[in-house]
Amino acid sequence: MHIGVIGATGTIGSQVVTEALERGHHVRAFSRDATQAQRAERRDNITWASLDVLDPQGIAGVLPGLDVLISAFQPGNAARDFDETVRRSIADPTVYATAARALLKGLESHPRTRLIVIGGAGSLEIAPGVVRADSDELLHTTLDQLGLPRAYAAAVRGHRDALDVLRLSNRLWTYFSPAEEIAPGERTGRFRVGGDQPVLDAEGRSRISVEDAAVALVDEAELPRFVQRRFTVGY
Repeated sequence: MHIGVIGATGTIGSQVVTEALERGHHVRAFSRDATQAQRAERRDNITWASLDVLDPQGIAGVLPGLDVLISAFQPGNAARDFDETVRRSIADPTVYATAARALLKGLESHPRTRLIVIGGAGSLEIAPGVVRADSDELLHTTLDQLGLPRAYAAAVRGHRDALDVLRLSNRLWTYFSPAEEIAPGERTGRFRVGGDQPVLDAEGRSRISVEDAAVALVDEAELPRFVQRRFTVGY
């Protein structure tokens, strides 16, 4: 397959690139400025290019030849400066929905190209009809536990709004909500897949490693199960 990855230098995006390459796929890796990554790249079956995810024409221009485009867009590079990404996400929480609209607009000229958007966990149903992103109290409790500022609630809702944008589209989109706790760790390949509710472990925690999230994303790219739907994973 030919897989495009937006945000290919980020925490999740870089792992998706590695996972796809190790499975023998051809990867087109995109970042805001791909110059440095392109110089350092030594792997086969990968090409780098600069891309602005908010530019629909630019997106349309990179779609020819791609089977699926995976967007790991974040306003900043959390792998390099997590705090800066958090600050930028709080400053403009509408950017996620803006990016979703740009991606869908770009796909208008290539409607058969599949799109997988990596979003947030705050829009998952934690009980029937109860979404954490809809409640300040629930959101603040979770953000406190994760060590994030309460102002980040705006970014959580921004991710939810991006999902709502996708849900109004007839494109071949998939939305991925990672577990609430996601961090670099071990690639086990052993996890459970869910839909609109979080997957909890025996301790009631929603957690996944970045490496296993990448496994789940490339699994979905290879064998689509959630077209025009959201999915999540957890241990």
